[in-house]
Amino acid sequence: MCRILPTLFCLVVGLATATQGLVSRHDNSFQPDHILRVTAQIYSQACMERYSVLVNGSSPGPELRLQEGRVSWIRVYNDMEGLNTTMHWHGLSAFTAPFSDGTPMASQWPIAPGHFFDYEVRPEVGYAGTYFYHSHVGFQAVTAGGALIVESAQPSPYEYDEERIIALTDFFAKTDEEIEDGLTSANFTWSGETGAVLVNGQGRVATNASGLCKLAAISVEPGKTYRLRFIGATALSFVSLAIESHDLFEIIEADGHYTKPVKTSYLQISSGQRYSVLLKAKTEAELQEARSRQFYFQLTTLGRPTVLTTFAVLEYPSPSATDLTTVPVTPPLPIADIIHGWMDYALEPYYPDPNFPTAEEVTRRIIINVHQNVSSHVIWLQSGYDWVETFPMSPYLVDVYNGKLDLDDSYERGIASGYGFDNQTRLFPAKMDEILEIIWQNQGAVNTGNVENHPFHGHGRHFYDIGGGDGLYNPEENEKRLSGTHPVTRDTSVLYAYRRETEALTPSGWRAWRIRVTNAGVWMMHCHILQHMVMGMQTVFAFGDEADIRAQSGPVAEGYLTYGGSVYGNATYYPLVQHFYDV
Repeated sequence: MCRILPTLFCLVVGLATATQGLVSRHDNSFQPDHILRVTAQIYSQACMERYSVLVNGSSPGPELRLQEGRVSWIRVYNDMEGLNTTMHWHGLSAFTAPFSDGTPMASQWPIAPGHFFDYEVRPEVGYAGTYFYHSHVGFQAVTAGGALIVESAQPSPYEYDEERIIALTDFFAKTDEEIEDGLTSANFTWSGETGAVLVNGQGRVATNASGLCKLAAISVEPGKTYRLRFIGATALSFVSLAIESHDLFEIIEADGHYTKPVKTSYLQISSGQRYSVLLKAKTEAELQEARSRQFYFQLTTLGRPTVLTTFAVLEYPSPSATDLTTVPVTPPLPIADIIHGWMDYALEPYYPDPNFPTAEEVTRRIIINVHQNVSSHVIWLQSGYDWVETFPMSPYLVDVYNGKLDLDDSYERGIASGYGFDNQTRLFPAKMDEILEIIWQNQGAVNTGNVENHPFHGHGRHFYDIGGGDGLYNPEENEKRLSGTHPVTRDTSVLYAYRRETEALTPSGWRAWRIRVTNAGVWMMHCHILQHMVMGMQTVFAFGDEADIRAQSGPVAEGYLTYGGSVYGNATYYPLVQHFYDV
């Protein structure tokens, strides 16, 4: 997907979220805050070699720390040959300059081989929390990504001594190209199931019997309180996670927002989601009583045809070395099963949120039916259409700025359709200040009846998650469940499959969001499972019209509107970059 350079259909320009700034030559006098170099090379993970896309030579890539309310410039070099790339700041879409979201076909022209692009990112005050970055091209995100932490200028409402990042990723023996070709071919070939769930890039596949491949170690000291930042950067896996002999911790953050504390003994974390929890480390006396200074993280995949259980190690200081090669013959904890609706209606924002839209304020409900179609190809459809790189023929936002895409006409067609979907442009258009209720409705697959779980991720400003359930969405019944609750804002939540199979197109679960339309632009909303994305499970929303988009961004430099334009630097050319925030 979007692999070979000059294919025009792989390229796009995106939306505006800032005000016009100065145009500046980013020569040697300009120093970006962070530099990321994307390469493709043979890389060893899980004691197996694989041709992978890496960031700064590793997977995960380097941890980035940004300050809320402050502009950060992040330079991304594409050092690959024949492969495009981008970088997406997952969860921070609304807080980037117009062309800095990093989503092909929704936010920017990809970075061509041998070129670099300077991303301008400014997290809003109040969005301090846990995020991550990753390529948004094809299957690259399976290895090309890393942790991104937004730091607050104010003290945390929770006290803790230290923090640890625990990023979850998947390992596949097949290369990105093999997986993409198999998923999109008429001779459909599945990627295979996850070989291992890695913790901070470490772990081993179940077939590695040598015991030489080390597990990840998370080190803590007795008696301290830790903030564990969990990042669901998996390609496919929906994971249940618990810690041996540490059966109580508190959730304090979800997707970059502080929550009221919720006690739990385990997490369910899908691709795209993040949680912070507080963990009280054992005291020295408790360690002596337990007669151990190391304990297993137990990770189990959920909702897949086969269950995979993998491990990492929580270690306390010890005179002897921690054993990172032994995997328990019998898992120390019960093997988890999926809990449908986990934490739905339970998480609440830490700070009061007066902006939650009530049902009476909703101006329009959009129901998006989601199902798989098995015919000449295996594809995922939303409202009857799959996402393909050959449509549109030119980038949406480029056409908006060039006056070739009339979003007012698109809106009228969307309203006339009865579904809010314009099948001519394949957009879900909306007017500014609308309050949308978006319902993702799971259905049985055509020809097979198959139903799967989908972690849906929304670009743009975060949405209010108003819950989910089995069968067909019933607004009156859901309002009863919402009574007395205070929904949190998220950027990724799970559309559950309440059964493995059902009749074709039969409703089998829903997920509901409410969104205030306040950020003009073109926003991707998609399942965050990479295989499903490659197979078409992506949608596009257009918020506002041309006038709204231009008013929000101001005039934009022509270099953003042309592939290979003057905003992209290379070894012999310094880019001419517009500063939308940093003025």
